[in-house]
Amino acid sequence: MEITPEIQQRLELLNEKYSALGQDLLSYLDGLLYADTVKYWDYIEVDTLLSLQKPRTNFPDEVIFIMYHQVTELYFKLSLNEFEQLSNEKDITAKFFINHVTRINRYFEALIKSFEIMILGMDRDQFMKFRMSLLPASGFQSAQYRFIEMFSTDFINLVHKDKRAGFSVDSPIEAMYEHIYWKEGATELATGKKTLTLVQFEERYQDEFIALGNKCRTENLWQVYQRLSKEDQQNPSVINAMKQNDINVNINWPLAHYKSAVQYLNKDSADIAATGGTNWQKYLPPRFQKRIFYPALWSEHDMSEWGKSWVEEALS
Repeated sequence: MEITPEIQQRLELLNEKYSALGQDLLSYLDGLLYADTVKYWDYIEVDTLLSLQKPRTNFPDEVIFIMYHQVTELYFKLSLNEFEQLSNEKDITAKFFINHVTRINRYFEALIKSFEIMILGMDRDQFMKFRMSLLPASGFQSAQYRFIEMFSTDFINLVHKDKRAGFSVDSPIEAMYEHIYWKEGATELATGKKTLTLVQFEERYQDEFIALGNKCRTENLWQVYQRLSKEDQQNPSVINAMKQNDINVNINWPLAHYKSAVQYLNKDSADIAATGGTNWQKYLPPRFQKRIFYPALWSEHDMSEWGKSWVEEALS
């Protein structure tokens, strides 16, 4: 085979690269010579991926439930990858900011639009039976979703709305965490005590949540936005990307779950408890939580009517 100028150039560049690392190019070429070719099923780990569905019952629709939640967690991981890139970018520009926040928005919009797989895609009778084998597990226990919230906004905006006035943006994360909004959603309806779902969730992740909360003081999306130039902060595309993230995470995604809960857990004017005993009636509707990531970008009217129009449209 002829050593063309293009091949020669590549060899010289490779030699420069490995010499700078104190490595021998010939050894790496030998490695390339003996290495096997990359195959799709190995690179994507298809066999491993398809082995991760382990139903607890013989109801066939349980596989749908498992796989959709696994897909959800993968989209969450994609979103967190974007948040990390945004927080690590030192010289942030409007173009970079819009591009990566838009990616996050696309991931959530894909999940929101596909949620009918859950709402309409399972037999209700099957679900009402196999769900009992999942106790006390709940989608409430998605740690990655909590990570996304912390990467989105100053921690004070995650404090329960009735407790928020007692804190400032500089308050200790540990103190604010005690009043984080989602704890109320995992209290027993009858006694007001923490559900086992919440107890186990905090045992597993509480230290991680507090550590990330401290890390995100300067690295959440609102703080990244503050690093933009004043001109870029006023860029309508920047603001719209931020607002869409707020709507997706705090309205459309909880509302999709609310619709699913109504579909499966509301019957004959009586509400059935969720699998972990979570108080989904108060936890999911956006109008009750009034959780807003970027209050400075919204009008007083927008915040007072938070989620109302979207709820009316989605549930009509």
